[in-house]
Amino acid sequence: MATKVVMPKLGATMEQGTIVNWLVKVGEKVEYGEPLVEVLTDKVNIEVEAEMDGVLLKTCFEAEEVVQVHDVIAYIGEEGEVIEDTEDETLQQASASSNSGAQETTKEIIPEKLTGTESQAKIRRTPAARKLAKENNLSLEIVQGTGPKGRIQKADVEEHLRYSIQKTKATPLAKKIAHSNHLDLGQIQGSGVNGKVVRDDVLKHSKAEMDASVHAVKKTSFTGMRKVIADRMVQSAYTAPHVTLTSEIDMTNCVNMRKELLPIIEKQNGYRLSFNEVIVKAVAHTLQNHLSLNVSLQNDEIIHYSTINIGFAVAVPNGLVVPVVKNANQKGLAAITEECKTLGSLAREGKLLPDHMKDGTFTISNLGMYAVDAFTPIINQPEAAILGVGRIQEKPVGVNGEIKLRSMMTLSLSFDHRIVDGAPAAEFLTDLKNVLENPYKLII
Repeated sequence: MATKVVMPKLGATMEQGTIVNWLVKVGEKVEYGEPLVEVLTDKVNIEVEAEMDGVLLKTCFEAEEVVQVHDVIAYIGEEGEVIEDTEDETLQQASASSNSGAQETTKEIIPEKLTGTESQAKIRRTPAARKLAKENNLSLEIVQGTGPKGRIQKADVEEHLRYSIQKTKATPLAKKIAHSNHLDLGQIQGSGVNGKVVRDDVLKHSKAEMDASVHAVKKTSFTGMRKVIADRMVQSAYTAPHVTLTSEIDMTNCVNMRKELLPIIEKQNGYRLSFNEVIVKAVAHTLQNHLSLNVSLQNDEIIHYSTINIGFAVAVPNGLVVPVVKNANQKGLAAITEECKTLGSLAREGKLLPDHMKDGTFTISNLGMYAVDAFTPIINQPEAAILGVGRIQEKPVGVNGEIKLRSMMTLSLSFDHRIVDGAPAAEFLTDLKNVLENPYKLII
């Protein structure tokens, strides 16, 4: 008997996933543990593995479609096994139930209850039909399907478009102008007798579309990682009162230390030591003496962590992710360099696993590679604080009564004032400044 493959829940916050690409074609054999489908969660792309041997009998969703967690996305079974259409209907009803948030009894869910994009997403249609409808800005909800089980095919969309044009009352000149400009007469409001579309109606509609096209060059869906990031930033900014402290750090000794250690570490593990890894190590080292910042607020409880896990923000297409270096205070610079470089590469390749990003207790956001001197970072909730790192640049600084060029950098510490007060935050930043200005303490 065929086994259902469901959209897995790959993280605590994951409610839906996007099918990126099927890695096995329908009809092909698949083995247990073999990558079956690539799924985009709220943070990363993950290859979902098959959980049984067999033949991929059917896929229920196409690339770019968004699927609720635990919805059936495919069937695996014996070669030649047929998936009955009733399975599809059950699937659609189950999806509708999940989307609408109603009771799980499928009999109580009928397609007519769905509206808007939810209903559009559950309409049975071929990819060609969907593409043609999208090109003509046509809702498939008003198209009658003639395929199996009412599936809408490309011919149905073409017929609907032809009929829409034919039934629209329009003057010959209006039809000619609309045809020349590839306009759908069915979408033009007529101002003539009995609603007949006249020349001016077509010209007015055409001008409106041109004006809209000038301003809307491109539209993309506000979904997936982009929306998750937006929701979390809003939640953090509006629920946690942020206070940001800044301090200018003399990084001259750090610059010199990095020059000395870079070839040693590179010879040891092949990775080049960067300032980001020095700062990760310095923050973890300093947090050991300031555990009041190594906390989080969850469900009216302050969680005090015994481990120091440093997350660092990595920019990726469509957003950013925060891989975590666990127990960073217990690791040397060589190990931190190797781990940061490995996690950073996985992040940029979209191959981070959920385990790589969980259990962070403090986050660093480093924009030092850009022309940014300082900024106000937003806390990565539920953590209590985040450190923003600006660029290093030489500045004239007074040193023992003399003006000297020093490598200066600004740090910005944002902390949640509900659970961290200003004084302990300032003490942490002061000690961190001392560590970075005397970095050889890190290798003692």
